Amino acid sequence: MTFSIGRSSSSIGTAIGLAAVLVAIVGTQFLGWEWGSGQLVPTLIGVVAAVVALVTDLSRRD
Repeated sequence: MTFSIGRSSSSIGTAIGLAAVLVAIVGTQFLGWEWGSGQLVPTLIGVVAAVVALVTDLSRRD
């Protein structure tokens, strides 16, 4: 079994990952976000990131 991931999908995934990391760093360091603190924005970002990761993983298994 071989996997062929195109350069464009890999670049998009990397860019999305880096954006998520930057949002997490800014949120925790400057906006006081904490996971499980009951704040809506960090929870929504986490849920969206998990859904995107799941969809990406499932689409690559084809």
